[in-house]
Amino acid sequence: MRRALVDAGYSADGVLDILGPAAQAALERGEGVAGLRRTSRPEVAGSALAALVRLFLLQQRVPEDQVAGALPLDLVVPAGIVAVEDGEVRALVDIRPYGADDGPGDGWYITGDLDSRLDVAVREGAEVRTDHVLGVGGASATLAQLVPRTPVGRALDLGTGGAVQVLHLSKHAREVVATDVLPRALAFARLTAELNGVEVELREGSLTEPVAGEHFDLVVSNPPFVIGAPDVHTYRDAGLPLDTLGRRLLAEVPPLLAPGGTFVMIGDWVRLRGEERFERVRSWLPGAGFDSLVVVRDQEDPASYVSTWLRDAGEHTAPDALERYERWLDGLEGAGVEAVEFGWVVVRRHDGPDSRAEVLDWPHPVEQPVGPWLVERMDAAVVLDGSDDDALLATALRVRDDVRQEQHGAPGDEDPETIVLRQQRGLREARTVSSEVAGVVGACDGDIPLGVLVEAVAQVVEVDVAQLRPQVLGEVRELVRAGFVLV
Repeated sequence: MRRALVDAGYSADGVLDILGPAAQAALERGEGVAGLRRTSRPEVAGSALAALVRLFLLQQRVPEDQVAGALPLDLVVPAGIVAVEDGEVRALVDIRPYGADDGPGDGWYITGDLDSRLDVAVREGAEVRTDHVLGVGGASATLAQLVPRTPVGRALDLGTGGAVQVLHLSKHAREVVATDVLPRALAFARLTAELNGVEVELREGSLTEPVAGEHFDLVVSNPPFVIGAPDVHTYRDAGLPLDTLGRRLLAEVPPLLAPGGTFVMIGDWVRLRGEERFERVRSWLPGAGFDSLVVVRDQEDPASYVSTWLRDAGEHTAPDALERYERWLDGLEGAGVEAVEFGWVVVRRHDGPDSRAEVLDWPHPVEQPVGPWLVERMDAAVVLDGSDDDALLATALRVRDDVRQEQHGAPGDEDPETIVLRQQRGLREARTVSSEVAGVVGACDGDIPLGVLVEAVAQVVEVDVAQLRPQVLGEVRELVRAGFVLV
């Protein structure tokens, strides 16, 4: 089947070529009209690629003779991948190209249940089944961008679904184990793995039960983190009270990490009335022997949150949609939920007596993949904790290559009112700094110790170096932590 897909040109690049950027973007929003028009053009209509795009991505019934020219029907019909009815073929399974940068030359293919959001789909009903298996989703793509891709021995994908993370892990892990509570998910994961020639050990079970007592160098998880749904769909919600799932994962997974191991997950947690922002997730982070970084990306009020996820599962078109909305919202409000926060979590094991934890409120655009930049931020925190003021003053720092300085003030002013340092890459953070610190940072070339630079700037601005030194040290430490300046 893979040979047939490749021969038909059914790849990420091939799909983009036939759809074009606008129709591709519309399809990603669940809108298929533009795609139908593009695949009906005389120059592509009837081609093997057009047949596969209409069959799987646009979920249309396609004439049997067109599909037979693209797929071995004697193989895929008995396998339950497509069905033939009255001379037409319809997809039963979603198979879509996944154009990851680290995939093989012909690209990857992800399998799962059909996309429930597509507006032009020809199917029976719009609501997804409760044991729906998601192939490629926004959350899985996000997680793939967060995971550091350094080579590791054993890796675990906890709650694998359609096995998106398994494919990525296969490129840099010697051994990959994947778990899921759903037998259907494991069946799709097996199909995805075999379709891409990837080896993975699949285990059925809830949370960490299938791997209890084992250790891994890397654990990743895109868990069913949706909160408070009265009607459970296993791909999105675990059926546990509120955000119990996130708390349990941050309690049960860190002990599975080998020394130096990393756990990366995404998820939601609630903020109850009277709680401080991020207080809840901060309280879940592991203690001694672990470093943690939480990046908070978004928050929604309960009404907006419920609406988002009803649409995701196709429940917004159900006859009792308003009743479902009321029940879900009643549950959240009755529990005292003020908002639902979403973020990324990275935990690393170091086995020392101390622990470091940072919660970063960062809803702004970032460079992808963002994983290496998160690791760099955690590494900087370790270095800072190990460097007292004297050690930092004796260190030759280097300003990161992508940092730019901006000066703000009224036109014609001789001196700027504010000086801003801005990163062009990574988290793309901006920091307002004093003119003295801007002078020090501008001279950080990796050759001259920080203390010498502080003394030089003190002479230029004619201030006592003993007074300037604490100010510069405080600001520079934060610039090192945020990655503006490298040790």
